[in-house]
Amino acid sequence: MIGVLVTFTQTGKFDRSAAAKIAAELRAPFEGMPGLRFKSFMIDEDGARARNFYVWDDEEKARSFFTEEIVEKVTGVYGAPPTIEFLDIVGFVDNSGT
Repeated sequence: MIGVLVTFTQTGKFDRSAAAKIAAELRAPFEGMPGLRFKSFMIDEDGARARNFYVWDDEEKARSFFTEEIVEKVTGVYGAPPTIEFLDIVGFVDNSGT
């Protein structure tokens, strides 16, 4: 498993309702995506950063998803270029079935 943290930083603040609208509009393409276990859309407490966190079954699928085209698209959506970090998941707890 591999995690990917995508961070968008603005000089101003991300509006929570605008971020929620982005999440609702962009949710569908990720539902049932092969190799993707989870994706979350988040903003931090002070609103300076929007973050998306992905959990993938396979590193190759994770890395191949983040093409230049995708980076351009999300830069337009969020109004800021992303920082993309690939993280080795060494342990995982999933309580979604309980």
